[in-house]
Amino acid sequence: MPKLKNHAGGKKRFRKTATGKFTHRKAGRKHLLTPVSASRKHDMRHVGVVTPESNKGKILAKYLPMAK
Repeated sequence: MPKLKNHAGGKKRFRKTATGKFTHRKAGRKHLLTPVSASRKHDMRHVGVVTPESNKGKILAKYLPMAK
């Protein structure tokens, strides 16, 4: 059986929690933040969560088979 490998792009962007969910940073926090309202910036500070039962979670489970 071939070696299992993590997806290189996925391991930079997603992290697996102890409960099996995946967390990721939200987009839009790098530059051009002057016209963005404070409440929108505050909302982007929260971590995005992907559950393993969702379609995206199933794809991530294939991308990151050896995620800790």
